[in-house]
Amino acid sequence: MSDARSRPVPGQVPVLRLGDVLLVTLQGDLHDSTAQQLQQDLAETISRTGVRGVLIDISGVEIVDSFLGRVLAEIAAQAKLLAARTVVAGMRPAVAITLVELGLTLPGLSTALSTEAGMQLLSQHPSATGAGGPRQESP
Repeated sequence: MSDARSRPVPGQVPVLRLGDVLLVTLQGDLHDSTAQQLQQDLAETISRTGVRGVLIDISGVEIVDSFLGRVLAEIAAQAKLLAARTVVAGMRPAVAITLVELGLTLPGLSTALSTEAGMQLLSQHPSATGAGGPRQESP
């Protein structure tokens, strides 16, 4: 794992590189500054490494509010602009119900029941901009 970050800094979310996928595991509450740092870290890492997928495991998240929903949607939008696909894995039924009640549709995100299923999903489908080939520039 040449670009893996294995030493989390307090207040920072670890981002691990597994082949051409970045794995992010969210645990508990995500504070505003931590979420902004995560968005910036992911965008920079996608751009630098050319990974084609981001897998966000939220199985450790008990409650999702509109802030976290917005952060997930923004991460997906940024990743898509950088030719990577975003999958959220491990969503609890109560979290799904809350997102629906809040009216959050999370555009640009695919979902999977587990991290393993999310990795399979990312390996089966090419990124949003190419058919598995090189990254393409938009006009």
